[in-house]
Amino acid sequence: MSSYVGFANLPNQVHRKTVKRGFEFTLMVVGESGLGKSTLVNSLFLTDLYADKIRKTANERVKSTLEIKTSSVEIEERGVKLKLTVVDTPGFADSIDCTESFIPIKDYIEQQFENYLNDESGLNRRNITDNRVHCCFYFINPSGHG
Repeated sequence: MSSYVGFANLPNQVHRKTVKRGFEFTLMVVGESGLGKSTLVNSLFLTDLYADKIRKTANERVKSTLEIKTSSVEIEERGVKLKLTVVDTPGFADSIDCTESFIPIKDYIEQQFENYLNDESGLNRRNITDNRVHCCFYFINPSGHG
């Protein structure tokens, strides 16, 4: 058979469709306050994701509990769109006893994967938002706590 079917052009069609729709990327940053998490994220993506961030005092940090905050920004470069979501964990390792401070982070990551699996298992999968954590930067304090 020597006629042209056209399936060789499928990768180009998929590429065009994907670039048009854009990409979603979720980055989690975990670490003590003051280690440069926000600075690194802003530098990596050439954006000011944390423009309105308020610095906590030492007393506020000791009293704080771990909370998980998400910030999103849409970035476009050469026609390719990226929806960047940064999951921040202010309060992580700011308390004296940090033995179970990882649990809310683990639970959050597992919940996002569970949500995505449920959406993928549904009948209408056209507009699924991918909030799974794709990458996690874990910042370690260079002085450490023994």
